[in-house]
Amino acid sequence: MEELNARVNALIRRKDFKGSSSITFAEITVDTQAKEVLSDDKKITLTKKEYELLLYFIINKNRLLSQQAIAEHLWGDNYDMNDNYNFVYMHIKNLRRKLISSIGNDYIKTVYGMGYKWTANQ
Repeated sequence: MEELNARVNALIRRKDFKGSSSITFAEITVDTQAKEVLSDDKKITLTKKEYELLLYFIINKNRLLSQQAIAEHLWGDNYDMNDNYNFVYMHIKNLRRKLISSIGNDYIKTVYGMGYKWTANQ
């Protein structure tokens, strides 16, 4: 399983990150091997789910993501055990708060009734 996981991660890295182990958006750099998020060489401390959510947003920048799609990505097949998506809202709220306090920008845009979008446009 460990080797399979390493191979899948390598494929994803080659596809999404063009061979690099880090991805950059504006002043945010995500190191996928160290699982660290940096802003101007300062570490931003995130939980595992917040890190996964940030990476998912950056990979899907400028795309509208529904709460269901986010929940399915973060929790896999277990996302449908809940009757609502308040847990998605809470993780987005926490991620947004940490990004604003660290970098001063909020790249997560709420599209009411539809979902969320990661964008540099205000």
